Amino acid sequence: MAKPAKKSARVARRPWSTKPAASPRPTVVTLGVSDLARSRRFYCDGLGFSASSASNDHIVFLDTGGVVLALYPRDLLAKDAQVSPKGSGFGGITVARNVGAKAELDAALEAARMAGAKILKLAQEAFWGGYSGYFADPDGHPWEVTYNPHWKLDAAGRVVLPR
Repeated sequence: MAKPAKKSARVARRPWSTKPAASPRPTVVTLGVSDLARSRRFYCDGLGFSASSASNDHIVFLDTGGVVLALYPRDLLAKDAQVSPKGSGFGGITVARNVGAKAELDAALEAARMAGAKILKLAQEAFWGGYSGYFADPDGHPWEVTYNPHWKLDAAGRVVLPR
């Protein structure tokens, strides 16, 4: 009599996860910056982020309530990723902040401008029913500030997506 086939002990894993059935979520977004001290001032003093005590003279970690925003010298980040540090124009990514009301969005864009950001797109009604605007940080990284009436924010200001 043949032995029954053993069931595989393998657990279904997502392609880039080390935990079984873990939700694939980013945990750190790193921005390559040309002047780390200037960027730290912009994000902390200008936009109100808090730098973690894990930050040092070589990297800054900002607490965003779940995902870490890291600031790291652009040339060193490119070297680490084994890509050219030269680049211009749109890099194919934006960072977005959702807010709870149009007035909050207007205030956030003004705060960014006062901190030294370049306004890329004034706040305006969006084709999808929301309200949004864009600014660029001192290194040109585009940030969208958006009010989406179709999404809810929890008490901590995190987006709660519909299931």
